[in-house]
Amino acid sequence: MKLFRSGYGRWLGVLGGILVLVLSVGWLQLRQEPKQLRIGVFAGSNWGVPAADSYGIIDMAVQRFEAAHPGVKVTYVSGIPKEDYSEWLAERVVEGNEPDVFLVLPQDFNLYVSMGLLQELNPLLQEDGDYQPENYYRAALSYGSYDGNLYALPMESVPTLMFVNKTLLQRNGIAMPSPEWTWQDFLQICQQVTRDTDGDGAVDQFGCYDYTWQQAALSNGLELFRADGRASYFADERMDEVVQFMIAVQGMNHGYQVSAQDFDMGRVAFRPFTFAEYRTYKPYPWRIKRYSGFEWDCIPMPAGPSGSNASQLETLMAGMSSRTLQKDLAWEFLKMLCCDREIQQAIFTKSQGLPVLREVVRTDELNGPLLQDGQDGMQVNGKMLDRVLEEAVAPPKFAKYNEAMLRADTAMRRILQGNMPFNNALNKLQKEINAYLQY
Repeated sequence: MKLFRSGYGRWLGVLGGILVLVLSVGWLQLRQEPKQLRIGVFAGSNWGVPAADSYGIIDMAVQRFEAAHPGVKVTYVSGIPKEDYSEWLAERVVEGNEPDVFLVLPQDFNLYVSMGLLQELNPLLQEDGDYQPENYYRAALSYGSYDGNLYALPMESVPTLMFVNKTLLQRNGIAMPSPEWTWQDFLQICQQVTRDTDGDGAVDQFGCYDYTWQQAALSNGLELFRADGRASYFADERMDEVVQFMIAVQGMNHGYQVSAQDFDMGRVAFRPFTFAEYRTYKPYPWRIKRYSGFEWDCIPMPAGPSGSNASQLETLMAGMSSRTLQKDLAWEFLKMLCCDREIQQAIFTKSQGLPVLREVVRTDELNGPLLQDGQDGMQVNGKMLDRVLEEAVAPPKFAKYNEAMLRADTAMRRILQGNMPFNNALNKLQKEINAYLQY
C-alpha cells in the first residue's frame, strides 16, 4: 500500500510538472504571438503628385497604436502602387483574407458597400463618445455615406482651387482677385489679358485653361442629379447661366485651343488645380520647379450668380472589413487614422492633402509648415482653406453616376461648340439622362 501511494505521488508529481510546463509554454507562446491587425494601404500619393513620405502617416499611426495597445502587432504589405491597389484588395477579398482596416478609393466605395464588404459604422459611432460627426467637414464625411448609413470615414481631402499667374496679372496692371470673386470678375480679367502681345496678328496670351462646365455648375449652386440617382436637373435655369458663361469664356480664345504648355510658359492667367497639385507645383516641400519663372498663387473658384465659391472635394477614405475577427481593435485603429488630432495634424507635413477635421484646419499651427512656402502676399491661409472646405461639394453616390456624367459631358461639349438654341438642347439632354437613370 505504501509502495502504491509512493508511486501514485510520484505520478502526480510528474503530471504536475507536465501541466506546469504546458502552461508555461502556452503563456510564452501567448506572449510571443501578439494579436495581429492587418491594414491595407498603397504606396505613393492618392492625389497623383510626388510623395515624399509615402507611409509617413500610416507608420505614425501604427507606432502610436501599438504603444497604446500592448500585445497587438499592426502589419501591412508595402510597395503596392495605387493603380494596382483595387485589384490587390479584390484578390484578398475573393480569398476571404482582406485586411481588417483598409484605405477605400472613391471609385471602389459603391462596389464594396453593395458586396457587404464594409462594416456599417453607425452602431459603432452611436456607442462611441469620442466620435462627433460635427467635427468633420460635411462634404468629406459624406464620401463614406450610402443610403443614409456610414461605411467609411474620411482620412484626408483636397479641394479644387484656381491657380493664378500673378506675374501675368502684374504685367497687365491687374490686381489679384479677392477670394470672394465672381464669374463677372473672372470674365473681366480674362478679357483684359487675352490679346496679341507680339503684334503678329494672332492672340498669344489667354485668360484660362482647363476650366470646365462641371466646375461652373458647382459654383452656381446647381445639383445635377437627385440624391437617389433617378432624375437629373440639366434643364434648370441655373444651367442656362452655366452655358452662357462657358460660351463667353470659350469665345475669348478666338477658336484657339489653349494648352497646358501655354500655361506652363506663363501665357495663361488662370487654371484650376487641386490643392495637392498646388503644393507640389510650389517649391515646397519637394523643391520641384518644372515650369517657367513666373509666380503663382491660388484662390477659391469664382462664384456664379446663383451660387458661391464652391468646388468639388476629393476625399480618401478608410473603412473596416465586415468580416474582421478583430472588430474592436479595427474600430480603434480606424479612429486613430481619421479622428485623432495628432494624426490629422501630420497630414500637413506628410501628405499633400488637407485634414478632414475642422479644428485641425482652424488651428494656429496651420500657419507653420504649410504656409511657409510661398511668396509675399500669398492668398493661402487657414481661414481661406477652412472656407473652401466648408463650401466644397462631394459628388453624388449612385450606381449609374459615372456613366450618366460621361453621357452628359459628351452632350454638353456639343452644346457648347454648336450654334443651336441651348435651352432646347438642355431639355433634350435632361430627358435623355433621365431615361437612362430610370431604365
